[in-house]
Amino acid sequence: MSLQPVLDDLLELRHQAHALGMASHHLVNSSFAGLYRSVFRGQGLNFEEVREYQEGDDIRNMDWKVTARTGDPHLKVFREERERSVMLCVDKGSHMNFGTRGTFKSIQAARAAALLGWAANHQHDRVGGVLFADPHQESSYFRATKDRRALWRLLHALTTEPETATNPAPEQLPDILLKASRGIGTGGLVFVIADFNQPLEGLKRALSQLAQHHSVVLVPIDDPADHDLPDMGEVLFRNAGGELLTVNTADEKGRERYREAWEKRRKQLQQMANGLGIAVIPVRTNEDVHTALMHGLERRLRMRA
Repeated sequence: MSLQPVLDDLLELRHQAHALGMASHHLVNSSFAGLYRSVFRGQGLNFEEVREYQEGDDIRNMDWKVTARTGDPHLKVFREERERSVMLCVDKGSHMNFGTRGTFKSIQAARAAALLGWAANHQHDRVGGVLFADPHQESSYFRATKDRRALWRLLHALTTEPETATNPAPEQLPDILLKASRGIGTGGLVFVIADFNQPLEGLKRALSQLAQHHSVVLVPIDDPADHDLPDMGEVLFRNAGGELLTVNTADEKGRERYREAWEKRRKQLQQMANGLGIAVIPVRTNEDVHTALMHGLERRLRMRA
């Protein structure tokens, strides 16, 4: 099986983003694009006017200063912008070339990016992104555009190997996120589709700055073996520095510590995201990416309600 996704498959996902719904008791007839819009509505709003409160209005939009001054309840009315900038930040590092069940992380990440990109395109948002890889490889930036040019280029780049940098300037994820947010104004929507089974140093500060001006969604790409190491006896692994290591996966206590370490990292990521008002929608390699994103968006919708 190839580690690289197939461009035709990513293009075909535009039909799922536009038409398919999930088997849910109240979302049977909802499309992915429709649910996407429902979850992220209220982003990119322009203030329009202040008017008197009417029964059924959302009290979260109350204008308390005008209410206090006039003695009658008033609320602010906002008009949703017709378009918004959406940035897809996708991890293409060598650690994404991993998968024990279903498919590889690299392919699942590309599918998630394609579905979200098509959903944004259906809502007439400007879509762009950044693909970041290993330190010795070039990162690819795609300025958000209203037409499909940037999305098509991004999807095509997802199906090819990253180019080796002539003069590598290693960039960490925090730097890449801040760079990706430049040039899209405020009120943008940034998806970070990555393997978050990595050290989180510096990420909180970058996400905090990002969340001040944009809506942010983290999409961790997980494989079952990330948190539940199977018993395969002694296995040879290569660490991030290229060093070969022999691991006895038959050691039950070792597997338990492995699981606890993963759970600790994920708990830290979730707590950090919760504190910053950032959504987390995990996608596993052994599940349908469309269904996983739909379930994640549905959970987010329930939390908003």
